[in-house]
Amino acid sequence: MPKVHDAPFAQAARIQTAVVTAAVASLATDTPTGTVALLTAGPEGCIVTRVTAIPRATVTASSLVMFVKKSGDPALRLIDSELMAAHTVAATTAIPETVFGNISDSTPLRLDAGDELHVGSQVALASGIVFAANWMDY
Repeated sequence: MPKVHDAPFAQAARIQTAVVTAAVASLATDTPTGTVALLTAGPEGCIVTRVTAIPRATVTASSLVMFVKKSGDPALRLIDSELMAAHTVAATTAIPETVFGNISDSTPLRLDAGDELHVGSQVALASGIVFAANWMDY
């Protein structure tokens, strides 16, 4: 792909969301089921500065997982995990969000052109868990 001769600054801040309902099956393979694509990097790659998850219903403690699918490669590779604490959703309580702590403004996740970020939960939740990513294409 041709290189751009402009300074490689991120172009436009975005938020992308995805909802996971099924449990991710078998982390011991490159083709786990139950994952959902959260975002796809643009033609010059992208930078991800925050990923969070929040349940839409009462949830038991759940292992949340994140995978990268490199452009042109069918494999989903596990790159991060966080524990979502158990929580009873009620009209009088805030719903806690789970933050993927390895990704931040100071330690962003950089993806190459066409790479995909996939997410999932190892515990199914019929109402779903909403994942959100703050990211920018280069």
